[in-house]
Amino acid sequence: MRVLGIDPGLTRCGVGIVDVAPDRSARLVHVGVVRSATDLPIERRLAVIAAGLRQVMAAHSPHVVAVERVFAQDNLHTVMGTAQASGIALLLAAEHGLPAATHTPSEVKAAVTGYGSADKRQVQAMVARVLRLDELPQPADAADALALALCHAWRSGPGAAAVTGGALTPAQKAWRDAEQRTTRVARTKIRTRT
Repeated sequence: MRVLGIDPGLTRCGVGIVDVAPDRSARLVHVGVVRSATDLPIERRLAVIAAGLRQVMAAHSPHVVAVERVFAQDNLHTVMGTAQASGIALLLAAEHGLPAATHTPSEVKAAVTGYGSADKRQVQAMVARVLRLDELPQPADAADALALALCHAWRSGPGAAAVTGGALTPAQKAWRDAEQRTTRVARTKIRTRT
C-alpha cells in the first residue's frame, strides 16, 4: 500500500509517501515540504499548496491519503491556516479518486512510538528507525507527514487485519497497548465532562 501522509500547514505543508507491505515493513518513497510565502494573499497561498500536492500525487501515485486532523489550538490564526490546508489536501484526494482519512496527533504518536504523548524528536527517531534512514527526517513537518502515512497504513492497511489474528511483535504490542490506553483516557475525559 502506498500512503501519502500530509501534515497540513500554510507556510509549510509536510508531505511523506511510504510503501507499506502486509507484514508492516515500510520503505520511504518521497519526503518533502510544500512552502508558501507569508506575504502572498491567502488564495494564492492555498493555490501554491494545492499545486505542490498535485505534483506529489502525479509523480508518486499514492493509493490513499492520510491527513492530520485539525485540533484546537490557542492561536486561531494558526488553526485556521491548518484547517484550510487540510481542506485542500482532502479535496485533492477526492479529485484524484483516492480514499482519505484523518488522524489526530496523539493517534499518530501512539501508532509510531507506542506513546500518544511522544515529543517531535521521539516521532522523528522512530520514523527514521522504521524506514531505516541514516538521519532524522527534516524538517519536523516532513517527519510528521511520514508518521501520518505509517499510522494510516498500520491502522487500516491489509497488514492490520492479518496482524490482529496472529502473533504480534513487541513493537506491535506496544502500539496496540498505547492505542488502547489513549482510547481509555479519551473516554474517561468525555465521561467526566458530561
